[in-house]
Amino acid sequence: METAYVTLSRQSGLMSEMRIVANNIANANTTGYRQQGLVFSEFVRDLSGSPSLSMSRAQVRNTSFQQGVLTQTGGQFDFAIEGDGFFLIETPSGNRLTRAGSFAPDANGDLVTPDGYRVLDSNGAPVFIPPDAATIDVGGDGTLSVDGQLLGQIGVYRPTEGTRLVREASTLFRPEGDVEPVEEPVVLNRFLEGSNVNAIDQVTKLIEIQRAYELGQSFLEAEDERVRGALKTLMR
Repeated sequence: METAYVTLSRQSGLMSEMRIVANNIANANTTGYRQQGLVFSEFVRDLSGSPSLSMSRAQVRNTSFQQGVLTQTGGQFDFAIEGDGFFLIETPSGNRLTRAGSFAPDANGDLVTPDGYRVLDSNGAPVFIPPDAATIDVGGDGTLSVDGQLLGQIGVYRPTEGTRLVREASTLFRPEGDVEPVEEPVVLNRFLEGSNVNAIDQVTKLIEIQRAYELGQSFLEAEDERVRGALKTLMR
């Protein structure tokens, strides 16, 4: 039975990994998406004189923060960060970090995400775009000038050392700790950063996981037949 338990623990982990990889593939074209992975660990139990029992566990998710491809869109309020940092977004649940920079002014003139969350500046205040602005210029560090007058700077932040980022939704991250402004941010206007998912690698990985899962199922079925056969022999 121990063998079946070991295989079941592996099957459970493979199923979780399969869901994560499938989600990566589904978000291969999502602006600012960050690829996820699953870390397997080994749990070893001492059975007091008998051979130890080793079981796999897959409970830790990791995220790749590698730079995605920067694509010129021409959108006046499209922004991309080159290098370190995140945009800071105000949500009803608190401030969140994101690399998805597709913004637009709302009816009040606040720069917001497609979900209506306000974008914050380098001082933590909402970025305001005057509705009657004739010209809007963006500097390489995210500074905004309206009709030749300096308006402010789009905030680019990073988590402080030791702060853990928890993924929320597809492109938002909740910092479990403090964030700080990036000293010399590089912000590109009329660009967006794409997903950092390598779709070909992820499809290949999904096939490998499916094969491993099928192999485990075959083993469980064979083990089930073996146990049934042993029970029938004992009952004769």
